[in-house]
Amino acid sequence: MAHAAPVKGYEALQVTVSGRGTIAMRPGEQKTMTIGFQNIGTTTWANNGSGFVSVYTQDPKYRTSVFQDVSWLKADQPARLTESQVKPGEVGHIEFRLHAPSQLGTYRETFQLASEDTAWIPGGKISFSLQVINTISETSNQNTSKTTSTDGYLASILLKSAKTIKTEPGKVVSYTTGIKNAGTKNWGTRTVRTPDVAIATSTSNYRYTSWVNDTTLVAKADAFVTPGQMDLISFQFRAPSKKGKYTVQFVFAADNVPVPGGEIDIPVEVTSDAPDVKDQPVTTKETKKKKTKEQKQEESAVQIEEPTIRVGVLIVDEETENKVRVTCEDNFDVQDGEGHLLAEMNTGKEVEAYYKDGKYFYNRGKGVETSSFYLRFVPKEKNAVCTVTNFDRRVTRNAGYADNTFRNILELRYNKAKDRVWLINELPMEMYLRGLAETSNISHINFQKALITAARTYAFYHWQRATKHADEYFHVDAYADQVYKGYGQEERTPNLTRAVEESKGTIVTYDGKTAITPYFSRSDGRTRSWNEVWYGDVKWLQSVPTPCDEGKTLWGHGVGMSASQALCMANQGKDWKDILTYFYTDIDLQKWW
Repeated sequence: MAHAAPVKGYEALQVTVSGRGTIAMRPGEQKTMTIGFQNIGTTTWANNGSGFVSVYTQDPKYRTSVFQDVSWLKADQPARLTESQVKPGEVGHIEFRLHAPSQLGTYRETFQLASEDTAWIPGGKISFSLQVINTISETSNQNTSKTTSTDGYLASILLKSAKTIKTEPGKVVSYTTGIKNAGTKNWGTRTVRTPDVAIATSTSNYRYTSWVNDTTLVAKADAFVTPGQMDLISFQFRAPSKKGKYTVQFVFAADNVPVPGGEIDIPVEVTSDAPDVKDQPVTTKETKKKKTKEQKQEESAVQIEEPTIRVGVLIVDEETENKVRVTCEDNFDVQDGEGHLLAEMNTGKEVEAYYKDGKYFYNRGKGVETSSFYLRFVPKEKNAVCTVTNFDRRVTRNAGYADNTFRNILELRYNKAKDRVWLINELPMEMYLRGLAETSNISHINFQKALITAARTYAFYHWQRATKHADEYFHVDAYADQVYKGYGQEERTPNLTRAVEESKGTIVTYDGKTAITPYFSRSDGRTRSWNEVWYGDVKWLQSVPTPCDEGKTLWGHGVGMSASQALCMANQGKDWKDILTYFYTDIDLQKWW
């Protein structure tokens, strides 16, 4: 297959898979895997002809899998789509056989749905955790394994808050289940998490802001649950975005052990389709009959919880000697990616951390310790400031400021997709906006509010979609998306903080839906429409005159708001809302939080 980028019309949602948990196989054994993908794009899939749909090996792409079977099409291409044709909204299946290698051990296999020589299909990436062992429990009928590590662990699902869920697309579902300890071991830390066999993305399609991390919905450690006792666990997830019937699957784990019998299957019926991106962007709000802008603004006071955004702030490489040293202005915890406490650190104390050969290492002054999971540095006080002491932009980038301080949580995480380690800053959306370096502190307040609102909308759009940097576990990066420098920038720009506070939660919408809001430095007398620069038609991104930029050189892509013209309009007395409605055609401004 030629190297192809995703194109408009192709998108998938994995809805079924044969087998959950770790798939156990004996050396030389063969097992058939069947994966169901719903076509949530606009292009019909086919299993033959130009652009036929199949799966390829991934991470890295086109590799030869040790589980390759003679039935595979090629060493890097297991199978084509089973159905001859899958129309938008329908579910298609990929079925292929795995042949276990002779070498015992635990493996992870990743595959990607593709349209031949056309596109890697977004949403079509799936990973399996496989264990090759000599003996397999005969009690499982779902390709799951029971090794000595699960001895004494057994669960029984006794209560469910609902037998089925009927909901609108993208809505947050609250769910409670009662799980009985039917084994012989006490349960300490209990978690509900996504199955090991799951879509290989940074966030699950069901991920909600209340989750502990990308794979863990909830963690409890309030008391031991002894054999015979029942534990009530409540959690939240987001409904799929496409109309249809689904079985949302999670698994229960105790003390980091997936407990047999703890599979949580939730039938979900989505009653309608959510809009697509671009001409029908992301939404979780209903549109109503035409009202004044003031009425719409008032109605939009039905708010959501302020989003928590994840920002890739630093690639951890030679610049910092492949490690980070973190300290905070408040007491902070070192946690692993499963939410387990690794260390409690006092104010001003420093911890050094790095990733190497599949493991994470940290030193809090008691020698080097290890973790199999990524590391999180979590202040006791929300939004406290942490410093990466071995990162100084003045030294390594010839910058004017160190800009190595960040509010709230820092996370050290490796990703296979790019084979690199990121330091990720996780913080509330409004705190993120305070640290943006897209304008100066002395620019007009109405320009600042307009720019911040466009930036907030851009970030919120990608928070809702959660796909742009999914393989690297964050929503936006601090460089290519929007320039973010953290707390140092916030300290230097108090007027920008005022602009953030006075426009808090305001989002640009079109027909009640979140509208992506590109902006750029300067135009040459007019902005460009979306379809002049990119593919497709976006109704609110049309070309408009920019008289203040007349005769100047275009700096940037030219789509959306020209910062130069917007500043000129603010200096001429235009309100920030008027500036936004000038550049983004027929939009509304709604307060979401």
